[in-house]
Amino acid sequence: MLSFEHIKGQLHTRWAACNLVYKEETGSTNDDAALLAKEGAPHGTLVVADRQNAGRGTRGRVWETQEGSNIAMSLVVRPDATPDKLSMMTLIMGLSVAQGIEDVLIDNMDIADFPQIKWPNDVIIAGKKICGILTELHMNNDNTVSDIVIGVGINVNMTVFPDDIKDIAGSIYTQTGFKNDRGRVVAAVMKRFEDNYDAYMKSFDLTLLKDEYEERLINIDKTVKIMDPSGEYEATAKGITTGGALIIEKQDGTTAEVNAGEVSVRGLYGYV
Repeated sequence: MLSFEHIKGQLHTRWAACNLVYKEETGSTNDDAALLAKEGAPHGTLVVADRQNAGRGTRGRVWETQEGSNIAMSLVVRPDATPDKLSMMTLIMGLSVAQGIEDVLIDNMDIADFPQIKWPNDVIIAGKKICGILTELHMNNDNTVSDIVIGVGINVNMTVFPDDIKDIAGSIYTQTGFKNDRGRVVAAVMKRFEDNYDAYMKSFDLTLLKDEYEERLINIDKTVKIMDPSGEYEATAKGITTGGALIIEKQDGTTAEVNAGEVSVRGLYGYV
């Protein structure tokens, strides 16, 4: 059973989630966290809900979280960085979720089931998406950064999925066969994010995280379909830049960088 006490008792962080807000049900943890940030909530504030009924996914999709089976959480961070350095936050959280789940499952997992990342931030286990991340930047009136709210939805123990996503979505349970303590997953992800965020702050890029990220990049050295608004084309994914762009090799042998938010990437024969 998820609760404030259950999560708090498993946290081993210096600042991430030390200011913890727990709700049995809410509309959107991102909205809750944004309001708290506006009211002055400190760096590292985490909002966790057992059930979310009006969460937002990418491209305006609704992200609902079933009671008793999943994780809906949103983290407030206040980086001392310029806006152009902040697009990497979503990749950092994606890496942290993959690492945190791996930490929880390490004793039970077959190596083929280790969490991977579909660029930029979808976490994949055994071919199915088990996590979505939505990052929202809030600015001050003087054009400085106020805060970033990073919303995370993790399918932990759910077994039934809506028809429109059942072909691509799974949960940690459906993909590994192991049910999990949601509070432990929250704590593990927060510990990893804290370490990764601190590494990011040393250079304001992914220099210290690039190798870890690429080890989990599911499309690396594979042919992908680039869904560019100006036209789709195929290329080979080669890794990421320290700024979080995907490096691709086109069919004519030239290399290029694509940025999240501008294009989408799909596997050649499916989602991954």
